[in-house]
Amino acid sequence: MKDKAAYVHRMFSAIASRYDLLNTLLSFHRDKYWRTFTVSSLGLRGDEMVLDVATGTGKLAQELHRRIGRKGKVVGIDFCKKMLYEAKAKASDVELVLATSEKAPFPDNTFDCATIGFALRNVPDVERMLLETTRVVKMGGKVVCLEFSRPRHHVLQKIYRLYLFIILPFMGWLISGDKEAYLYLPCSIMEFYEPVQLQRIMQNIDLKDVHFHTLTLGVVAIHTGTKRS
Repeated sequence: MKDKAAYVHRMFSAIASRYDLLNTLLSFHRDKYWRTFTVSSLGLRGDEMVLDVATGTGKLAQELHRRIGRKGKVVGIDFCKKMLYEAKAKASDVELVLATSEKAPFPDNTFDCATIGFALRNVPDVERMLLETTRVVKMGGKVVCLEFSRPRHHVLQKIYRLYLFIILPFMGWLISGDKEAYLYLPCSIMEFYEPVQLQRIMQNIDLKDVHFHTLTLGVVAIHTGTKRS
């Protein structure tokens, strides 16, 4: 389990400077829509304190700050210094903290809500990450997870696998110079939980009213749950 954390850390450190560019290109610019939908799922008023777990280069945290403005506050945590360096240059209004998602340096019930974007696949223990995120959210607050998924239609599945295992690694290697990272990505997507399975995990860790939406023909899923009172 520790080996996976170390591997993921090395991988993200290696691709940090090209991470955002590749996300935009490889998602055909749909990543912005996914982030916007995720933030909309929180139903923000504008004065909340929000935690973005595994914030990476801060793109989701930026979207949160745009929605909240100056009355609220966005805090992003990540365990990779190089990703946070990228985030600092782009998300100056977000408070950034070097920390692991399995041990957040905050008291219980600190934040009004929390987001996790494209990170659950990359941790050794998904349930522990969700438990820790839920711990620091206030009772009645939402936890929203944005994660890659897989299309359900068999024809789309074949096209998707072709893209994931042939086209995406080639493009990733061509632009980032790191072939291994973009071989890991498709494997992590195909091995991750189905949306219904992740829904059950979230229901089992003190979250209620857990539901999900799939977007872009099932390529991503957004799960939303509310911390029990």
